[in-house]
Amino acid sequence: MSTFTAVVERCPDTGLYVGYIPGLPGGHSQGGTLEELRENLAEVIRMLQQDGDLVIESEFVGTQTLTV
Repeated sequence: MSTFTAVVERCPDTGLYVGYIPGLPGGHSQGGTLEELRENLAEVIRMLQQDGDLVIESEFVGTQTLTV
């Protein structure tokens, strides 16, 4: 079992939650609720795992707040 970090945003046009796994090509999905997004991302990861070993191309570090 592996653990992944997802970045989640909400689309202002559709109201859908959009998420992606940083550094994981193809690791993105959307959902009408956060739970649906979580399930969809998990399914995407399972499908990517079927193609072979997952290779994370970068490491999620965090977020920063900027005041400009």
